[in-house]
Amino acid sequence: MIFRCAALVVVMLWLSMAPKIVSAQAKTDIPPAPAIDPAERNAFINELVEQHGFDRAEVEQGLAQAKFNQAIYEAIQRPWEAKPWHQYYPIFLTERRLEAGLAFWQQHQETLQRAEQTYGVPAHIIVAIIGVETFYGSYKGNYSVLDALYTLGFHYPPRAKFFRSELREYFLMTREEQLPLTELNGSYAGAMGYGQFISSSYRYYAVDFDGDGVRDLLTNPVDAIGSVANYFAKHGWQTGQPVTLELAPHENHAGLVTSGLKLEQTLQQLLDAGLQLPTDHGLDPAAKAKVFAFEQADGSDYWLGLQNFYAITRYNHSPLYAMVVHQFSQQLKQGR
Repeated sequence: MIFRCAALVVVMLWLSMAPKIVSAQAKTDIPPAPAIDPAERNAFINELVEQHGFDRAEVEQGLAQAKFNQAIYEAIQRPWEAKPWHQYYPIFLTERRLEAGLAFWQQHQETLQRAEQTYGVPAHIIVAIIGVETFYGSYKGNYSVLDALYTLGFHYPPRAKFFRSELREYFLMTREEQLPLTELNGSYAGAMGYGQFISSSYRYYAVDFDGDGVRDLLTNPVDAIGSVANYFAKHGWQTGQPVTLELAPHENHAGLVTSGLKLEQTLQQLLDAGLQLPTDHGLDPAAKAKVFAFEQADGSDYWLGLQNFYAITRYNHSPLYAMVVHQFSQQLKQGR
């Protein structure tokens, strides 16, 4: 949402299974973290004080309690979405996850039905997201959120601007929600709770779905369900429309794959360029679409991504993530 935090479970598993490999790689391909820039730190403090009404001593005390975390610095540089599709999807499409998802659906079916009615996002998508993100709350992350955002905001130049903005949002979120700044845990990228919301997403898209006066995405699955649905509704989910369409093998399709995630062409433009679809595909020729390739061990599969596929990539900016959520959601739907 959002940042590639759905891979949290995989990262934790990998780190636990191969610490020697991690250590060896860290020595060879991870550059040392740069020291904090005092000017950036002071500018951050000034922004919170002058624009958001914080007490300077409060902000300085909060930053003083934040610690650089080498494991976070290393993890951010090894995103699991860089894997090929044939290595990525088996991590998530498991019988154990499916069973847990069906049990979660059964337990919260009334809440999921209400979320679908309120936001127009189907239950199987909501259940798939929470299952991929945290295995239904089982793996919410053990990193200090404050340490994660501090480490990446001040010691990781490629994305420092983004993570400093999330650190600002975190100060604001914890103040608004009356949460302890130093005590929340999450992913290596600072994502929190059942749905792994980053601080800005928590502030703008979290909802109090059980009406108890608190937006609790950390421990309350009801609020998490409503908030995931609200997130998708706010990011262009089209009720009742398909997510993606598998394409039959054809020599034209590889040439239609382009970089990026945005749907920049209409379906008719893709058809004119050589896209092959059944004559009864039932899709609007004026709808935006994009061809994606998913690498298998012996070639590639090609899928047509539609608006709802793009909406899933707003949660995690990866076509692999969007596809695994879609396929898992279909397993859940069929399992009901």
